[in-house]
Amino acid sequence: MKIDLAKLHFEFNHKPLLIGGKAMEYYDIRQAGRDIDFVIARDDHERLVAQYPDHIKDVYGDIGVIEYEFEIWNTICTFDYEALRLGAIEEDEYLVVSIEKLLMLKVIAMKADEKYRRDVELIADYILDKAYGKR
Repeated sequence: MKIDLAKLHFEFNHKPLLIGGKAMEYYDIRQAGRDIDFVIARDDHERLVAQYPDHIKDVYGDIGVIEYEFEIWNTICTFDYEALRLGAIEEDEYLVVSIEKLLMLKVIAMKADEKYRRDVELIADYILDKAYGKR
């Protein structure tokens, strides 16, 4: 799966961590929507905010930089890059959140929006299919 981070004209010190719908697509669970969500390391996030100061979104203290199709966050539900990158899959230009962390994020998000319940069900199906050799 190719994601063109070059359009940001930004050099990351640490590989960004792919989360959300695009991570769901990576695992072949469902197609992603239009946006591409990442969580990045604190030092990278501070520099990105400085580069795009007019493209900031604050969701209960999670600070995102919204540019092009990207939503690039310092934290998701207060979980930072260091916590979420554990077990991640490494690709050339980015990391992909582990299926376990993705499930955790979707479960937490259900409190805010019921639409995430379907994602939780899809991830559970994915895990069960892998466990019983259907994937």
